[in-house]
Amino acid sequence: MASINVGDWKKGLKLELNGEPYEILEVNFVKPGKGQAIYTTKMRNLLKGTIITNKYRSGDSLEGADVRKGAAQYSFRDGSSYVFMDETTFEQHPLPVESVEDRMKFLKEGDTVDLLFWNERPIDMTPPAQVQLEVTYTEPAARGNTTSNVTKAATVETGAEVQVPAFIEQGNVIKIDTESGSYIERISN
Repeated sequence: MASINVGDWKKGLKLELNGEPYEILEVNFVKPGKGQAIYTTKMRNLLKGTIITNKYRSGDSLEGADVRKGAAQYSFRDGSSYVFMDETTFEQHPLPVESVEDRMKFLKEGDTVDLLFWNERPIDMTPPAQVQLEVTYTEPAARGNTTSNVTKAATVETGAEVQVPAFIEQGNVIKIDTESGSYIERISN
């Protein structure tokens, strides 16, 4: 990849630092009275998830990271990894359970996700923003609790638990925000 000057850096840009890919989260520009301008950056390591803060002077540059996104379908769990199939090449790409476990609780086989590739190797997965899942178990609503914002626990078809309004019943299909894990709306009765 080409070298990118610090003056061209912006939020979301992917750079390579010490042989690893980073995403810029924040760039702040300071021009002191004397000397060169200083750029303070906050970057997230795309392999480890750690966040670092560095200072660079005007004229500094880093290599752009060879990062791309591609659509993939969740296929299955294979022991210590989740396996995704690239929708264009039909290649299978495993990702370690530890790195994506927290984002898998609302996904079922066949769901489409965005895979993040670095040097053509998958390193991360982003689930869809919202999913529709069937409620497999929830307690019946208590009589008289229908006028206020009363919530109760419901288990969905992937095994995850979500807080839902009291009127939701077993068999309903609900829409869930995958980032926060919260109920959005009921799709069917």
